[in-house]
Amino acid sequence: MITHKRSDFPQDFQFGVATSSYQIEGHSFGGAGRTHWDDFAATPGNVVRAENGALGCDHYNRLEEDLDLIAGLGVDTYRFSTSWARVLPEGRGTPNQEGLDFYDRLVDGLLARGINPALTLYHWELPSALADLGGWRNRDIAGWFGDYTDTLMRRIGDRVWSVAPINEPWCVGWLSHFVGAHAPGLRDIRATARAMHHVLLAHGTAIQVMRGHGMKNLGAVCNFEWAAPVDDSAEAAAAAARYDAIYNRFFLGGLFKGEYPDLVLEGLDPHLPKGWQDDFDVITTPVDWSGLNYYTRNLIGPAATPWPSYSEHTGELPLTSMGWEIYPDGLRDFLIRMAREYTGDLPIYVTENGMSAPDQITGGAVDDPHRISYLNVHLDAVKQALAADVPLKGYYIWSLMDNYEWALGYEKRFGLIHVDFESFARTPKASYHALAQALRS
Repeated sequence: MITHKRSDFPQDFQFGVATSSYQIEGHSFGGAGRTHWDDFAATPGNVVRAENGALGCDHYNRLEEDLDLIAGLGVDTYRFSTSWARVLPEGRGTPNQEGLDFYDRLVDGLLARGINPALTLYHWELPSALADLGGWRNRDIAGWFGDYTDTLMRRIGDRVWSVAPINEPWCVGWLSHFVGAHAPGLRDIRATARAMHHVLLAHGTAIQVMRGHGMKNLGAVCNFEWAAPVDDSAEAAAAAARYDAIYNRFFLGGLFKGEYPDLVLEGLDPHLPKGWQDDFDVITTPVDWSGLNYYTRNLIGPAATPWPSYSEHTGELPLTSMGWEIYPDGLRDFLIRMAREYTGDLPIYVTENGMSAPDQITGGAVDDPHRISYLNVHLDAVKQALAADVPLKGYYIWSLMDNYEWALGYEKRFGLIHVDFESFARTPKASYHALAQALRS
């Protein structure tokens, strides 16, 4: 059982669940355009079994059923994303009315059920036509993203409860352009520097566009990973500090201080676009809240390689099926650090937290005590952060349902709801029922 109840938290505390468009909707439906994830998945070796989001969880065709499942949880908020290529199939130009109609129905369906629609404008599925023009390497993407934001907000901006422009800038910039693990799958330091900067410029541009529409409750969502030295050596400490600067402090520093850490500039400065310092007036456009996605920690040691010269190690803590350590203290410590060093009194939301596991249906049910335990210890961490006076206003679980886990295909199951990817049948897991009971207690 979930050992926490709603009354343990502040009266206005928001509990929610999260998904993203490409991972669940079924991108082959409703006139959506091609994305760089379709291209990346079609290239052998990039994605397990070359799986893609063409069908996803068939959410596009099962919207009402899924909205009822969200309502059945008793959550306050549903964090979802819209697909740029569903709204604008070529990334620019003529909107796809079917796509806009779908998001209209989604928002109206949430409101009819008393659930706050928490929108993310971009969760990684860049239209292929814009990837052809350089994608996140091209400074013009900030303007393209602003136009997409304007098109969508003219349709649903009057009814969404909150909006964040871009999910997890580290994944958009570093993971996709330096590590090469996500679309577009580059391993290019110059591309990385430009993507990491332009994603923040696009964020600020979108915030300004939405302010122009008179919108409020606008935020920023970054993912963070607690970086700890693998041993007591000075070399490991230096490597962990460099990892932390790239993964965490680059984005927090850009958004809230208008600066990038020296430990990142030592590698990226030669590759950043000319005049990048002049963009901070846009990047630091004030937001109303900050979101934190947290899953794990990473143990870091030195490496005899070119910059950034670090190596990643697995510790001795229990692991999820992603191979990620279960380390709830990192959530508490990040919330405290974020408030003290960057965001001050600004409201903070845990916008993603959850675990993957090889869940299976047995006798018509899915027993997932591991996920219930994970939620319990991370809710403990949330309480500890609240006790430390962090202005924490909500906690959202990733994910509502099992879905397309990007380069790992459909193998990794994060959901509170089990999805049969042949029949698309939904089976709420034990964690779903436990959470519903806790939220009603």
